[in-house]
Amino acid sequence: MRSFLTGRQPDATAILLVESGSRGIVEALARGLRQSWGEGVPIHLVSCFAALPEGFDPATTRVYRVGDYRGRQARGKLYRELAGNRYSHMGIVCSGEPLMTKWKWALALRVPAKVFVVNENGDYFWLDRRHLGNAARFVLFRAGLEGAGAVRTIARVAAFPFTFLYLLLYATVVHTRRALRGGYR
Repeated sequence: MRSFLTGRQPDATAILLVESGSRGIVEALARGLRQSWGEGVPIHLVSCFAALPEGFDPATTRVYRVGDYRGRQARGKLYRELAGNRYSHMGIVCSGEPLMTKWKWALALRVPAKVFVVNENGDYFWLDRRHLGNAARFVLFRAGLEGAGAVRTIARVAAFPFTFLYLLLYATVVHTRRALRGGYR
């Protein structure tokens, strides 16, 4: 992760997208990135899907399929290759879908690129010190701790130990009574 502490924006030379969400998100995002940073900036893709998304040229888009990199040595080879490509930016789709969860965060830590997080609407924010407030709100929203659901979620978390203790005591009493009456044979 490059420029986390400074918040500096490097010039866009090459972009790596981690397609860890619905296909439509990456397709819409690629159009927006090309409008923002120009048609000449190559966009490569890390994906778990077999086919290339719409709007990507098979001749110019390098696709890394995570299914081809099974095992520790193969993953290490992928990390080294991606780091060697010297991407200036890396976009990670965080759409609330359980696709490539471990992959996207491992890549964010191992590929030296400026990381931006993309939500299910195609909006994104930079993952750096200056935008930690946005990241915190994003995490709180995903955890159900923002808005109307926050009180309900906090109440469930607070009630869990008491509910668990009540059920444990109840089971202990019932099984103790049964044992004392000679119910176990």
